[in-house]
Amino acid sequence: MAIALEFLDFVVPLERIRQKYPGGWDQCLKDHERLIGGRVWFDEYLLRDGAMNPADIESLVEEWTSLGVQPTAVLDGQRIWNDCCVVESTLGGPTLPCNSLEFSEDGRSAWLKGTQSGEIKWRHK
Repeated sequence: MAIALEFLDFVVPLERIRQKYPGGWDQCLKDHERLIGGRVWFDEYLLRDGAMNPADIESLVEEWTSLGVQPTAVLDGQRIWNDCCVVESTLGGPTLPCNSLEFSEDGRSAWLKGTQSGEIKWRHK
């Protein structure tokens, strides 16, 4: 499975949601119910939320941080994405190194590292 990417993408592995989101995956689905199929979609491993400008993506990162997600870490002196990843799909990829995702050659989809890309999940039409 894979998720489609567009504009500015906030991507978080479902395992992190299960571990850190207050109420886990079930509560996350309830909290995002009205957004699923619009700006939010997911596959069996990843959830994607998104924005069309840097201020809105920054707000998403701040919101998820307040819920217990640790967005960044430092590895070998370099700042990296930790529990989530922000991707500028139209400008070439993650805004910081992101060790949890793999990307299609065209940069329009991503999947959890170590899994198969397969079918691409996207918004409902």
